[in-house]
Amino acid sequence: MIPSNLNRENISIAVIWLFHISGILGILYGNSEWFISATPLNLSINFVLLLINCNGHKWFFPMVILGFLTGMITEILGVQWGWIFGDYQYGDALGIKVLGVPLLIGANWALLTIVTGAIAQQFYQNFFMRILIGAGFMILLDLLIEPIAPVLDFWVFDGGEAPLQNYIGWTAVALFLQIIFYSFRITVKGWFPHQLYLLQIIFFTVLLIKQTTIGI
Repeated sequence: MIPSNLNRENISIAVIWLFHISGILGILYGNSEWFISATPLNLSINFVLLLINCNGHKWFFPMVILGFLTGMITEILGVQWGWIFGDYQYGDALGIKVLGVPLLIGANWALLTIVTGAIAQQFYQNFFMRILIGAGFMILLDLLIEPIAPVLDFWVFDGGEAPLQNYIGWTAVALFLQIIFYSFRITVKGWFPHQLYLLQIIFFTVLLIKQTTIGI
C-alpha cells in the first residue's frame, strides 16, 4: 500500500500541474481574460496545498505568518509611500486588497520563501549558500514576472518599468526571509516545492515569450 502522505503529495502535484498547464493553454489559445481573472483561485490553491504538504515542522506556521506579514508590510510601504520597491500600484487581478496590497501578495511572499528555501536546503549544506540560493530563486521568479505584470493587471510602476530600486528591495527582503527560514531550522520533505517552483518558472516564461512576440 502506498503511504497516505505520498498519495496526498502526488494528488497535490497533479492538481498544480493541471491548473498551470490549463492556465498556459487558456491564455495562449483560449479566453485569456477569463484565465487571467482566475489567477486568485490558482494562487489560493497553491497556497493551501503548500500548507497541506509542507507543515511537518513546529516552526512552519510561524514562518508562514512571518512571511505573510513581512510581505504585506513591505508592499504597503511601497504602494503607499514608494519605499523599498519604488512607486507602483496593484491592479484588480489579484483580488482583495488591504491598503492597496492584495492579501494574496502576502501569501505569495510566504509561499515563495518556503518553496525556494526548501529547494535550496536539499542541494546545499552550507548556511550562507542556502540563503543566497534561496534568495536567488526568489529574485529569478520576480525577474520573469515584472515585464508581464502590467499586462496581467498584477501591478504597474509609475515609470512603466520596474526600477533598480525594486530589485534591490526584492534582494533585501528575500535575504531577510531566507535567513529567518534557516534560523528556524525548518525542514521540508518531498517534491511538492520543486514542482510548484518549476511550474511557476514555466508558466511565466511562456507568457513572457508570448508577450514579447505576439502579445497577450
